[in-house]
Amino acid sequence: MLKIILRHASLLILTLFVLSFFSFSLAYLFPGDPLINLTGIRDSSEQEYALLAEQYAMHSSFIVQYWQYVTHLFTGNWGLSFSSGLPLAEEISRSLAASVELSAYALFFSFLIGLPLGFLSGLRHHKFTDFTLLTASVIGYSIPVFWAALIAILIFSIQLGWFPLSGRISLLYDVPFETGFILVDILLSDLPDKEFAFQDALRHLVLPSVSIAIVTCTIVLRITRRSIVEVMSSEYIQAAYARGLSPRQVFLRHGVKNALIPILPLLVMQFTTLLTNAMIVETIFSWPGIGNGLIQAIYQRDFPAIRAGMLAVSALVLTFTITIDMVIQIFDPAGRRPENATS
Repeated sequence: MLKIILRHASLLILTLFVLSFFSFSLAYLFPGDPLINLTGIRDSSEQEYALLAEQYAMHSSFIVQYWQYVTHLFTGNWGLSFSSGLPLAEEISRSLAASVELSAYALFFSFLIGLPLGFLSGLRHHKFTDFTLLTASVIGYSIPVFWAALIAILIFSIQLGWFPLSGRISLLYDVPFETGFILVDILLSDLPDKEFAFQDALRHLVLPSVSIAIVTCTIVLRITRRSIVEVMSSEYIQAAYARGLSPRQVFLRHGVKNALIPILPLLVMQFTTLLTNAMIVETIFSWPGIGNGLIQAIYQRDFPAIRAGMLAVSALVLTFTITIDMVIQIFDPAGRRPENATS
């Protein structure tokens, strides 16, 4: 186990080092003064400019400048945004939390819908129900995320008026920032109309979450179906039938557990796909996430925001992926078997 942890930790540190070096290099690749691209401060006096140049070691070698940049990253000094003038560390922490929240609820919807349908399709293998669900999954997987979001807006917002068109919560409610998760922040707040604010935030979440979850739901369905077909046709399931257990007992005692064990890690890995799709949907629903923020930064040529946002998203996806892979190898005996065989 220690060997697995050390190997993944070294891989994470090395890759984060490469990412941070690429992020630092962007300050020189973007047009304009590298110091302004790093700090985001454009209208500074000569004295302030000299002080900033000394802080970022701009008159030293490239390696020393990079080390100063990493030091500022660890201390939370990510520079200022050209467009808003606010600290980027604060802006990115808020927008990144909004994107993670949206992806987390989409993952919940994917499991809530995809797992039962996958079980049903697997149990009805090569029957009408199975073919119907497979056809629906192919159609759902083929629909582009942005197109599904636009169709959802057209039907459920404009035509039926069931859900809000855009935003995260109505402007009537001023929810203080605590965790970045809007529903949790509402529960932690002292708002007098907390119940109505919670319902309003839920209504804003439905359409973007479901739009993102459609593709992942079809993946969950197909992976679950394949796993349940393999498990229910295995020898120990036939042995359970031979002992006189009913189909319901065989499924609940042996089928569900053995089907879920190999696929749950694969399903959790879908979180990074959801996060990527969320960055597309955020722009359509004006969701204040990191994807929407990056698009706006590109439009406004806000180079410090582009550099810091790309670094934050890359670091989050990389850390999540390597951590999940490490947990799978630690707790899945099948994943450790090849390693033990070669040691």
